[in-house]
Amino acid sequence: MNVTQALHEQGQSIWLDNITRSMLDTAQIQHYIDQYSVTGLTSNPSAFDKAIGSGDYDDAIRAKAAGGRKGEELFFELAIEDLQRAADLFLPIHERTDGVDGWVSLEVSPLLAYDTQRTVAAAKALHARADRRNLFIKIPGTPEGLSAIEEAIASGVPVNVTLLFSADHYRAAADAYLRGVERRVQAGHDPAVGSVASVFMSRWDVAVKDTAPADLTDTLALAVGLDVYRAYREVMGSERFQRLENAGARMQRLLWASTRTKDPAASDTLYVHGLAAPFTVNTMPDDALKAFFDHGEIGETLPSDGGESEAMLARFASAGVDIKALATELQSEGAKSFVAAWSDLMERIDVQSKAVA
Repeated sequence: MNVTQALHEQGQSIWLDNITRSMLDTAQIQHYIDQYSVTGLTSNPSAFDKAIGSGDYDDAIRAKAAGGRKGEELFFELAIEDLQRAADLFLPIHERTDGVDGWVSLEVSPLLAYDTQRTVAAAKALHARADRRNLFIKIPGTPEGLSAIEEAIASGVPVNVTLLFSADHYRAAADAYLRGVERRVQAGHDPAVGSVASVFMSRWDVAVKDTAPADLTDTLALAVGLDVYRAYREVMGSERFQRLENAGARMQRLLWASTRTKDPAASDTLYVHGLAAPFTVNTMPDDALKAFFDHGEIGETLPSDGGESEAMLARFASAGVDIKALATELQSEGAKSFVAAWSDLMERIDVQSKAVA
């Protein structure tokens, strides 16, 4: 049994944080499913930007641009076509796990981040256009996005809550999800609406690499992860969720994102072996996935009580790191980077459309 299969057997899902048309055409994603135990994937604008710039989509862009498509409209047609194909690849896993696993993700435009109603409308429209039951719509878990998450879940749209960084962020996202489910129960609708809460890891260690004491290098993200996992288990075990579960609801799964190691001196599987836990997901780019498959090891599963997270976070506080303030800063910076990546993608679409015309 290889290490990715062993991790899967421990109860953690391995997802790929990438998708391109060439990966579909060459059966690379199917290879990851068959050989690397990959059971889902997430997408992001940066990956699409790079793939479009490589020329992979030139023929499709030429045809769609000739039909009058441009900008966001053109991009979403390309992305939905890819994610429909990916969703079909993962559908057997989705069916086998009764909807727990086998998901793919597509995000709404981050330009809508401060407009709840337009975000919800876009989420509904994209999910309907994709017409795949195992497709999540990604919505940032910022303060402004929480209402949109609740509304989307209440409307029956599966949501990948993205851009979370701390236990507080996770609790807010879980609360929004549970409110949406409670509204479905009250309305007599099926409460089993899929969702994951995506917590970003590596950016924590990058943020303090020049200020934290040397003996704490590359330990903050994992300490935060322990704290988040404790919060996750508390929500799973709460009377509030148990009442909903009794009505047929499903738990929103915890997903570890941003798991590529940024420090060249650290283990390139740091955020994989350090975050093993059942009923969670770890989504990783190709290089992190291949590194783990090649030489990774499975660490001890995370303790449900948070282990030494409080002591570790206290050491950072003593070193002058305000965890709550830094989480807010990271989320704000992340939202800005999402907008920047989206703008780059739209520019790439425009440039490529003109180049192939």
